[in-house]
Amino acid sequence: MNEIIQAMIDRRSTRKFKSDMPKQEQIDEIINAGLYAASGRGKQSPVIIAVTDKETRDQIAEENRKIGGWNEGFDPFYNAPVILIVLAPREVPTYVYDGSLVIGNLMLAAHSVGLGSCWIHRTKEEFDSDFGKNLLRSLGIEGDYEGIGHCAVGYSDEEPKSPPSRNENRIYSI
Repeated sequence: MNEIIQAMIDRRSTRKFKSDMPKQEQIDEIINAGLYAASGRGKQSPVIIAVTDKETRDQIAEENRKIGGWNEGFDPFYNAPVILIVLAPREVPTYVYDGSLVIGNLMLAAHSVGLGSCWIHRTKEEFDSDFGKNLLRSLGIEGDYEGIGHCAVGYSDEEPKSPPSRNENRIYSI
């Protein structure tokens, strides 16, 4: 089978990461793959914020935890040392789809370089808050951006699960 299709079949979300930081080359390769995601009219409008600084990562995790309503001490990023945040400008009609494709590319790229990943939500709420808006300003990002998702990345600390069987009655032909 084609290795790209096999990667799509084999990739699973990781919900338990080792604290070891991946190599910068791996992170860069994953980000580069995200930049090549398809986008409406080829606008390439989504942006990626790569968070590898532990203090900043932990602040973002705490904001995400509060939004999710979990108890103190819970890490919604499952200990992943790298968080790749995808945002897209709201004025682009396809911004949600474009950002979603970026995250899909990030997850497949992580799998292809031997790392685990997991799409984590609540990014919209984070970046609609003062916390998120201040973070964007500190990075010089201006405009009306919506958080599409976080891609938690790192070395998996769990055995990959087998893919579940596919649900029936999902294909219709004309």
